[in-house]
Amino acid sequence: MGRETAVIVCPGRGTYSKAELGYLHRYHADKTAFLEQIDRYRYQLEQPPIAELDTMSRYSMDVHNAGENVSALIYACALCDIADVDADRFHVIAATGNSMGWYLTLATAKVFDETAAIQVVNTMGSMMKDDIIGAQIVYPVVDDEWRIDSDAAATVQRVLSEINENGQGRAYLSINLGGTYVLGADERGARSLMKKLPPKRQRYPLRLPNHAAFHTPLLDEVARKGQQVLSKSIFRIPHIPVIDGRGHIWQPYSTDLDSLYEYTLDYQVRFTYDFSKAVEVMIKEFAPDRIIVPGPGYTLGAPIAQELIKHQWLGIRSKDDFLSIQNEDPFVLCMGIEEQRQRVIKYH
Repeated sequence: MGRETAVIVCPGRGTYSKAELGYLHRYHADKTAFLEQIDRYRYQLEQPPIAELDTMSRYSMDVHNAGENVSALIYACALCDIADVDADRFHVIAATGNSMGWYLTLATAKVFDETAAIQVVNTMGSMMKDDIIGAQIVYPVVDDEWRIDSDAAATVQRVLSEINENGQGRAYLSINLGGTYVLGADERGARSLMKKLPPKRQRYPLRLPNHAAFHTPLLDEVARKGQQVLSKSIFRIPHIPVIDGRGHIWQPYSTDLDSLYEYTLDYQVRFTYDFSKAVEVMIKEFAPDRIIVPGPGYTLGAPIAQELIKHQWLGIRSKDDFLSIQNEDPFVLCMGIEEQRQRVIKYH
């Protein structure tokens, strides 16, 4: 039996939380050289080592969820997981990711070497260390079977227009995340969104703690600072195709590095990250046998499933259809779920 084809989908911010504390120690204590390299870089910046953060006795929202810490933790967990994918069973044919996961996608495809990767992740994660710009608010636009609710989607668009047109703040679609809209706004816009969006499921709209208005024009200055600090010289041609937050495919033999640099440190910082489009392109252009989602966490499982439902991929038309396939022979393998992890990793 030949190898199965697989696409890697890298996680973004918000995936290392209380349940993931100890993830590196639990699964990757053997990868000391890689982890020590990250901590040497952070030591120069007087930032706490990720090995220390990961093994703290308690999860602290203020400490672990700070941008400069959580970004490095997620990068380390994801890249260590990817290193454990069994190459004898899986042929990785492409990679994509969500939001901060774009930087991890580029690291996966060897656009960045290990030194450049932690520099990019840590730099962009630390940009708002002293002053978080705006906020992100989560709002679902699917029904209970994870099918798009066109009325809910239209309501969000109407509310965004009202806020921007009536001087009630600045608010934008930050991330199109399967069946969820992540909205980015300034403080006035965030308050307006929380007031105007109809309550759903006794939880939404939900404001994310310590999250800035990523992927909106509010981050223009962050994009400029990133380009001042990070050089084009650290970018290399990808070893495998990568799909960005517009659904554009960067191919190994046709990537223009100037354009890749501009997209990575300008466009995707300031404009909507369309993860839904990336997943659509991923399945339609590459038709993988499996989708592998490295940890930490497994929050991308639902957004991916919602896109599969939207396009009726593999005959999946509802949440129940997806869960049935996952229970029998998982198409989406989340390494943050122990049983699915065991289907992915190589054994030493």
